[in-house]
Amino acid sequence: MAIPTVRRQAELASAPTGSLIRINPREPTSATDAAYPSPSALSTRSTASGNASRANTEETAMTILVTGATGNIGRRTVDQLLRRGATDIRALTNNPTKAALPDGVEVAEGYLRRLDTLPAAFHGVTRVYLAPIEDGLDDVLRIARDAGVEHVVALTGEPESWWGGVTHTVENSGIPWTHLWPGDFMENAFMWVDQIRRTGEVHEPQPDAASAPTAMDDIAAVAAVALLNPEPGAAYSLTGPDTLTRADQVAHIATALGRDLRFVAASPADTIERLRPTMGENAEWFVHNALDSFDTDLNQHNTKVEEITGEPATTFADWAHANVDAFR
Repeated sequence: MAIPTVRRQAELASAPTGSLIRINPREPTSATDAAYPSPSALSTRSTASGNASRANTEETAMTILVTGATGNIGRRTVDQLLRRGATDIRALTNNPTKAALPDGVEVAEGYLRRLDTLPAAFHGVTRVYLAPIEDGLDDVLRIARDAGVEHVVALTGEPESWWGGVTHTVENSGIPWTHLWPGDFMENAFMWVDQIRRTGEVHEPQPDAASAPTAMDDIAAVAAVALLNPEPGAAYSLTGPDTLTRADQVAHIATALGRDLRFVAASPADTIERLRPTMGENAEWFVHNALDSFDTDLNQHNTKVEEITGEPATTFADWAHANVDAFR
């Protein structure tokens, strides 16, 4: 069943809004904190070095390690640290030659699930951005603690969420911590790219299901502030500045495109099939878990991003305009 065509946002009255949820599978395929694959690549510059070995004086000065540094939020965290004047940054990546990290960032070859690569990566580091993993996290944090790491900023989730196990492991590590608890990522809208390009429609079961999506750049900005000015024991629930229904999000994309899009209320089975081209095997999980968890609560957004960073959080409308080419 179709609901009326989703007009450009300027033509819509205010719509219901709702619940906050992190739309990421419980067991990601890698430790790169990625949401569903984005069709647009991150903007990066070539690194001056792919070698983690530096002179002892440089290693002593190196204080911040970003793990999952070529993942979506990890990569952005590197940029946000640089933007805020950080100079001693080490980036952990599984493929230094393809990392394309900015000049001045030391690249350490390694991976959170390759424990043998971590002692060298953690050497001389005092603060760590921790990309989310579950398996082996106890060992990762033990290596970090033994290396003298003094603070961990971890992308986790509320204790009762899918990421609760990660949260508890971080808190029991013996290392002072700060949690980042984002909900829905704005970048998850890229799951609609195939449908919008081919049909001008988005098929999902509930047009009024809602969330307060957060831009990954904003999550990374909070991570950078938390690394540079640690607040041990803090847990930041992060949202975007507005709570939006699924239809609202499609309307903002329509406005950015300058054409009408249609939201079609569809069965779960139809939704899964239409999401497979962009989400692959995650489509079924998403429909039966994440979408089912949304509700129509109108008050899920907060101002935490602006409070922490001193800058307004990105609106979905601005995000849609910045990423409009992906939907053309």
